[in-house]
Amino acid sequence: MARKRLTVADIAALKGKRQLTMLRIFSLDEAAAAEAAGIDVVSLPPELVTHPRYREVAPSLFSMTGATHLEAGTKEDYLRWSGDMLNRGADAVYCSGSMTTVEFLAREWIPVVGHVGLVPARVGWTGGYKAVGKTAETALAMYHECLAYERAGAIAVEVEVVPPQVAAEISRRMKRLSLWSMGAGAGCDAQYLFAMDILGEHKDHMPRHSKVYRNFAADYDRLQAERTAAFREFVADVQTGAFPSDQYLVKMEEAELAAFRARLPVEE
Repeated sequence: MARKRLTVADIAALKGKRQLTMLRIFSLDEAAAAEAAGIDVVSLPPELVTHPRYREVAPSLFSMTGATHLEAGTKEDYLRWSGDMLNRGADAVYCSGSMTTVEFLAREWIPVVGHVGLVPARVGWTGGYKAVGKTAETALAMYHECLAYERAGAIAVEVEVVPPQVAAEISRRMKRLSLWSMGAGAGCDAQYLFAMDILGEHKDHMPRHSKVYRNFAADYDRLQAERTAAFREFVADVQTGAFPSDQYLVKMEEAELAAFRARLPVEE
C-alpha cells in the first residue's frame, strides 16, 4: 500500500506525538532515496520541486521549497511566487520575511514555514553564524518570535542551532506551530539535516549538529581517480590505434563497398 503524504493538518495533529524526519535535498536521486527510506518532510530548491519527474519519484514527501525575503521581493511578489510553487508540486513555502508577510501569505491559505535561531538571511542581526538563545533574554525573544509566527498563521518554524532546553520549552508552549530542529534537540517536532552532511559529501567544515552516516567524499575521490584513469586509457588506445577496433564499427558488404567506390570521382 502506497504511503500517504502528510498534510498541513497531519503535521499539526502530530505535534508532540512523534518526531518527524526531515532532509534538505538537491537532486532527483536524493528525492528517490528519501522516498524509499520513509522520510517525512524535505526542503528543496524550486528547480527540483518543479522538475517534471519530481512527484514521480517522490509522491509521498511533504515538500517545502523556499525563497528568502532578499530574493522574493514584496509580500505580493511572495504570494505570486508561492502560488506558483504550490501549483507545481510544493506543499509549503519557506519565508524569512517579516510577520506582516507571513500573515499576508497565511491569510491566503499558503502553508508558511518560518525560521528562528541562526537564520542565514538575517545573521547580521544575531551576531553572525553562531548559536542563538544562550541567554535568558535571547531565549525569551525567540519564544515571543515563535508565538508571533503561530499567531500569524505559520504552520512551522525551523529552529537552527539553539540550546535544546530552550527549543523544548518553546515547543511545549506552542499549540499548533511545529518546530523543526536543526541542531536544537529532540524536544522539537522534527529532526532536520542536510543530505550532503548525512552522506559526507564535502570535505570542508562539518556543522556540529550534523551526523555523518556515509563517506561519499571518499567514494567521489575514488570515482574521480577512476574517471581520470579511464580517460587516459582512451587517449592511449587512440594514439596506438587500439581504438576503434572492429567490434565497435559497422560492417559493410564487400560488394556494396566496391559499388560505392566505383561511383566516386577519381582522386586527384
